[in-house]
Amino acid sequence: MIGTLNALVDAVDGTTDEDLDVAAFARAHGTTEYHLRRMFSAVAGMPVSEYVRRRRMTHAGAELAAGAADLLDVAVRHGYGSVEAFGRAFRAVHGIGPSDARRDGGPLRTQPALRFHVSVEGRNQMDVTVRTMPEMILVGHAAEVPLIHHGVNPHIQSHIASIAPEEHARLKALSDAEPRGILAVTGDTAPDAPEGTPLTYLHGISVGAGTTVPDDLQSLRVESGSWAVFVASGPFPETLQTLWAATATEWFPSNPWRLRPGPSIVRYLEFTGSHATCELWMAVEKE
Repeated sequence: MIGTLNALVDAVDGTTDEDLDVAAFARAHGTTEYHLRRMFSAVAGMPVSEYVRRRRMTHAGAELAAGAADLLDVAVRHGYGSVEAFGRAFRAVHGIGPSDARRDGGPLRTQPALRFHVSVEGRNQMDVTVRTMPEMILVGHAAEVPLIHHGVNPHIQSHIASIAPEEHARLKALSDAEPRGILAVTGDTAPDAPEGTPLTYLHGISVGAGTTVPDDLQSLRVESGSWAVFVASGPFPETLQTLWAATATEWFPSNPWRLRPGPSIVRYLEFTGSHATCELWMAVEKE
């Protein structure tokens, strides 16, 4: 996977198309677009689309600072059909317009070419179990919240706080399938969704496919399949967020599994103050 990510980086600089055909690239490298985008986003800290835009604008900025005469030529060369669209993208990256860059030479923001490396030090011990699960229904109270990559998501905190204590007890009593107990479920989003993207968060439980769901609860039916279950313990939420990044850099590159579409599930085994022990369930399939 690390080699594939580096090949993707090379492909970004090797084409002048605005939209790189990531799906075709993934197929040619024996994986799926979904898995490739998720891995790139996790390791690089930005979506593929954002990296492409930054690299395009880095090259365009250098051309303009060097005195390129025709803005339309520069725009077309970097995949834009109009000076207006190019100008919006350029300003979003550099904070100044193309004409300003050509006149003043900057200031410009540079996105260096990425290069990915495999960690062979085994710094993070990972407790992982791959489980094959039947169809399940995730049931609970759902809310739309913005995606936040780092730190506590206050929108999720607010949603959980709005659920009465007796409702938590009712949910626990309804749980009749693995993973048991109260679950934090993030609905499947675009594989490399940028921060701020709306997503569905469900605070609830898992029940069997034949269980009758109460009318006052939202539900998400999840097909049968394999799940990689990672166990983590430490400060919350840093430990969980570090674990997610480590799956991309250390576990997936050395195991014959890849991500498939599906929600991410967190099961809390212990929660004391700011310290948590939890399981991260990720839907996977054989490479």
